[in-house]
Amino acid sequence: MRLRGITRSRNIEDRRGRSGRRGRRGGAVGGLGIGGILIVLVIGWLTGVDVMPLLSGGSAPATASRPLTEADAREGEFAARVLATTEAVWSREFPAQVGRAYTPPVMVLFSGTTTSPCGGASGATGPFYCPADNKAYLDTAFFTTMRDRLGAGGDFAAAYVIAHEVAHHVQNELGVLAQVQQARRGASETQANNITMRSELMADCLSGIWARNVGELMERGDLQEALNAARMIGDDHLQRQAGRVPQPHTFTHGTSEQRARWFERGYDSGNMRDCDTFATDRL
Repeated sequence: MRLRGITRSRNIEDRRGRSGRRGRRGGAVGGLGIGGILIVLVIGWLTGVDVMPLLSGGSAPATASRPLTEADAREGEFAARVLATTEAVWSREFPAQVGRAYTPPVMVLFSGTTTSPCGGASGATGPFYCPADNKAYLDTAFFTTMRDRLGAGGDFAAAYVIAHEVAHHVQNELGVLAQVQQARRGASETQANNITMRSELMADCLSGIWARNVGELMERGDLQEALNAARMIGDDHLQRQAGRVPQPHTFTHGTSEQRARWFERGYDSGNMRDCDTFATDRL
């Protein structure tokens, strides 16, 4: 991804190097952002229980502060520039397609643990978006996790992570996340999982719209990096990686095929209406 010449976003809150504090997460939406499936869902797969309550009540241990490394600086610069591309895209596309102004989110960069109005944030559960403060939370070490543990390396794959969390903010601006939270309250476990999955696939589709609009910044192979990342974090693939037979009723993000297909749908269409995963019987 060609980011040279892209001015970094000012909507960055860099907490890396600070001491983490113990906290509890209580209401993160999209909070199983891309990385949450790595650790937390595996627990659910191995135990056969719904892990959403675990996320809502989990606590994060305190961590000591440390100086930022050169790698930290590079990752922070990368995140700030990618965030700037999302601001450029959605500040144009949101008014054009929705008819009102777009207010961009703040991205919080942290290391290890931090706190949010949605509760404690941990790098172990990956990036997430908190609608209570309109902020996306990212432990930049997750980029290394993607490359080394998920088989989803590449700068555009990492950019997709950021675009996906920003997409949850777009959903929040649309009022979708509030509807998701309300629908989940009275739903069965299987129904709640399906509602969450539709929200996540919608975010994948919106990420595809972002990718379509940064085409001039893309290099050969970038699109395949994003599609590969989408496939590597499909629920069915990760359940197989955990040594389990895929159990569709437990899916909260979608299969590898679904995630890649909805990303491609947004990329090919560019139309936000085509990302309405709640209006279709075929995910």
